[in-house]
Amino acid sequence: MKKLKLLRLQFENKIEDYEIPAFRAAIAKKVGKDSVLFHHHLDDNTRLYRYPLIQYKRINNNPAIICLEEGAGEINRFLTNKDWNITIGKNIIELKILKLDLNQFNLQVWDKNFNYRINNWIAFNSDNYKNYHNLISLIEKIRFLEKILIAHIISFAEGVKWNIDKQIQLVINEIHKQRLVKYKGIEFLAFNISFTTNVFLPDYIGLGKAVSLGFGVIKKIKEKGKLKFELSEVSTNVICQ
Repeated sequence: MKKLKLLRLQFENKIEDYEIPAFRAAIAKKVGKDSVLFHHHLDDNTRLYRYPLIQYKRINNNPAIICLEEGAGEINRFLTNKDWNITIGKNIIELKILKLDLNQFNLQVWDKNFNYRINNWIAFNSDNYKNYHNLISLIEKIRFLEKILIAHIISFAEGVKWNIDKQIQLVINEIHKQRLVKYKGIEFLAFNISFTTNVFLPDYIGLGKAVSLGFGVIKKIKEKGKLKFELSEVSTNVICQ
């Protein structure tokens, strides 16, 4: 079992999905370049390759920051600023806090199951997308996605220094939608999925690619949905440039 510290800072203001990168840039500018956890770059050209402990989200249309472990302490670099005005596009926004919650969760693989929904989950890199595309049957594709989602849970665990010592069980219950999204100018296939697993996962953490910019957000659901696989609906939605 791993005890995870998680801080959720949600603001009253409103933003759009595509404004999340600008929101992150504005917050990082406030705290300064020396705080790597806020912008996830060692320098202008070198990215920090680890699970992000500070993640930027849009929760109920509000900009939000999810801080894990030492990221929860680092948020003080922003909170102690006297000036909370940030610039997104051409707009100057005075941030006002809506919610500030600090919790500690017990991460554990249980003997029971939990039901979750993950939105805008970028599951593939270039290699496993080709493998997925070459699969013919629906069942094969579902099983392939389940393996990738388990791998992303393990990556999250490694990022927060949680050693998973039991077998992860995971079943995708429903694929609500798949669509193309843009991240750093490149199109990726993203999924909205409901799934069941024996792993406890806190609300609003991210799994998969680009979680620091609001992709792959987890939310617990109370009731298990009916088994339903819908892979035909593909739409284009540009979230992040």
